[in-house]
Amino acid sequence: MGVAEVELDVLTGDHHVRRVDLLVDLGSSINPALDIGQIEGAFVQGMGWTTTEELMWGDAEHPWVKPAGRLHTSGPGAYKLPAFNDTPREFNVRLMSGVDNKVAVHSSKAVGEPPFFLGAATFFALRDAIGAARSQHAAAGAAHFMLHSPATTERIRMACADKIAVAAMGDSVPADGGTLPCLGSF
Repeated sequence: MGVAEVELDVLTGDHHVRRVDLLVDLGSSINPALDIGQIEGAFVQGMGWTTTEELMWGDAEHPWVKPAGRLHTSGPGAYKLPAFNDTPREFNVRLMSGVDNKVAVHSSKAVGEPPFFLGAATFFALRDAIGAARSQHAAAGAAHFMLHSPATTERIRMACADKIAVAAMGDSVPADGGTLPCLGSF
C-alpha cells in the first residue's frame, strides 16, 4: 500500500513529492535494510515512469523526429530520469510483520517489482492536486479531465486549466464548457 503527498506549482507544472508512506508485504524479510533499499529504489523508478519518462516517437505530433516511427527517447540521454532532488522529502517504508509464505525460502517474497507500481501513487496525488486547482478556476470548473501518464510538467501545467492555459489552448477548448483536453498523447 502506498500514499504520496505532492506540492504542485500550478503556474509552471513543477511538482515536488513531499511525503511518501509505504507498507509492503515481503513475508519474512531476510535482510530488512536491503529490502527497504530495494523498495525505495523501485518506488522512485515507478515514480519516474509515471511522471517524467515520456516516450516520443516520430509521428505527426513530433515531426522533428526523423525518420517517422523512430523512438526519440530511447535512452536516459533523451528523457529525464528521477534524480536525487526528485526523491520524496520524507520517505517512510514499513514492512508488514508476521506474514508467512510457506512455499518460499525463509518465508520471503519478491521485493523488486511489486513496489515499482507503488510509484503510481505520485501520479494519482498529482491528479488530485490538479483537480483541486481546476475547481478554483471558472474556465474549467470541476469537470472531468484527462491526464495521461506520464504526468510531465507540460501536461500538468495545461491540465490546471487556468485562464492562461485556456487561452493557450485556443480553439481546442469545447464551446459548451465540457471537458478540457490534456495536451499530449498516451
